Amino acid sequence: MSDIEDVDKRFNELTAQIDQNEQRKMNKAAAQEWARLPRVRRRRNRRIAAFAVVAVVAGAGLFVAYRPEVVSMIPGVVSERFSDMDLGALRLGQVPEETTPVDVRPLKVSPFEGSPAKNYADGAKGLVMPAARATGGLSRKDVATALQRTRDMLKASHLDRRTLMGGRPTALAKLLHPEQREWFLKNLDRGKPKKGVFNSRDWVTSLAPKTAELATDVIKVKGKTKYSTFQQKGRSGARITVNYLFVYAIHRPGRPEPTERIIAHNLGEVQVYRENGKLVIWPVTWNADGVAGSRCDVYDGFVHPFYSDSAPDEEAAKVTTAPVDPYELDGDVESEDCSLTIGT
Repeated sequence: MSDIEDVDKRFNELTAQIDQNEQRKMNKAAAQEWARLPRVRRRRNRRIAAFAVVAVVAGAGLFVAYRPEVVSMIPGVVSERFSDMDLGALRLGQVPEETTPVDVRPLKVSPFEGSPAKNYADGAKGLVMPAARATGGLSRKDVATALQRTRDMLKASHLDRRTLMGGRPTALAKLLHPEQREWFLKNLDRGKPKKGVFNSRDWVTSLAPKTAELATDVIKVKGKTKYSTFQQKGRSGARITVNYLFVYAIHRPGRPEPTERIIAHNLGEVQVYRENGKLVIWPVTWNADGVAGSRCDVYDGFVHPFYSDSAPDEEAAKVTTAPVDPYELDGDVESEDCSLTIGT
């Protein structure tokens, strides 16, 4: 008699000693074990529990796994027989659901979950320009050039990482008309606005240095661009208007919790015309509607995030008007006064 036949014979003799009451006990125990497992793991372990009863009559290999104390009653089976045998020959065959490791790590939740921004486009994908057509005496090519420049300025103002993290906004400066570039750089970081003085840092979204880190590389974007004919001061051409929301997920440097959202609303107007034969693309207003989720009591052109554990905002404490929805694209332009928001 071969070793395999000998083991099978001994195993059959052993299983014959297990009456129906024992099998019912095993079945009940397996069911109880399955019932108390966490729901997230339940489907996988239910299959294993069901096999626990079948293993009694199916093969010694699986029997060892569930009732080793019974198998130990077979003299020499483990110590003499199985040590020299290929246990793989006794297995029923692998079942993918039972043998493949299951990733039980919690699913990562988007920092935009629970807000309208969850369904916004990612980054520059949200900056969709309308089709170009000849407008205001400009050719279709001129309008197409102006629309592309406008899109690039939106990217430079709100998606450029160096600018966003508080660096010098050279990405936007390079896109401006030479005369406007000179003005922009001259008025950069002028501090609190005063009469006749403008801080051009307001044209970009820049987190105040050392106040925040991005919780994700994804920046959510939603908005629209329109254009029409304009005539002003002897000039004629196209007027491009932009209306975009840029939503950032941030946290304190080195501290992943809490995670907050910052919402920048860029309302802007760009005039496009020809002067001395050259195409001029000139922002008249830019980034005009402010930032939600930031402090109102700091005036340096940078965005100072307001976290759930931040010190009270003195300006916000004075507000008596109802909170506004920062995800509203077509609401009224806010004044320079502080406003409370909901749902950031």
